[in-house]
Amino acid sequence: MRVATWNVLHGMSISGDEPSGSLASQAALLAADIIGLQEIDRDQTRSNQAHQTRDVANAMGLPFWVFAPALVGTPGESWETANDAHTHLHSDPNDGVEAHYGVGLASRYPLSNIEVLRLKGAPISFPLLVPADPKPAFIKVADEPRVAIIADVETPEGIVTIATTHLSFVPGYNVKQLRIITKHLSNRKNPVLIIGDFNLPGKIGSFVTRWDWLARIATYPTPKPRIQFDHIIAKGISEAKISLARKSAQAIPLRVSDHCALVIEISI
Repeated sequence: MRVATWNVLHGMSISGDEPSGSLASQAALLAADIIGLQEIDRDQTRSNQAHQTRDVANAMGLPFWVFAPALVGTPGESWETANDAHTHLHSDPNDGVEAHYGVGLASRYPLSNIEVLRLKGAPISFPLLVPADPKPAFIKVADEPRVAIIADVETPEGIVTIATTHLSFVPGYNVKQLRIITKHLSNRKNPVLIIGDFNLPGKIGSFVTRWDWLARIATYPTPKPRIQFDHIIAKGISEAKISLARKSAQAIPLRVSDHCALVIEISI
């Protein structure tokens, strides 16, 4: 089973030479069975009113997907905290209502027991390195509420629980959010994977949760990654399968986003 996580930067190219419409075609190159998406838009002017989770799922041939916004509105402009009524499933015909921004999950296999875990943003602003012309710059940014999608994936090998999230960039607060997610999932009897942009470098996420770290590879920034912000951690996976997953790990730079996609092969 090929699992990927990718912070897509709402389909933006940091080189400025690729249109946002290329997001779906770039994602299709990953050929994943399951993908977690962060910084994903729905009905935003900046991304041509696209429903990016649905478009990526269709391009990758993944029939089951869910989009959960953290915000209603546009980051950095006018927005309010989203609620569960704004969650959009693959079977939901609702579309084109208002702008949303959050995380998505798409799968080749059926999704069940879907839930959305909402996490408060940090109450302070913090300098954040953001893409800019001619080079990235530090800008003091207010934090936003965060969200995690949790679902049971009914794979041919059995059920695995997947959670995808994009954690706060405020140091310490992202650790708190990750602990909330792992505590929420700690009683699951089947294997569990948490995938996403943790905004935590290196092994910190694995160290604070005591979960297994399935990929050890730099993912940020493209095209020359130096830091691993994007992670796949697991509970309930055998040592042999953890070793195989680590050997398969790839950080794949695409023509969209300032993050590489992180991809592993794992047997559940």
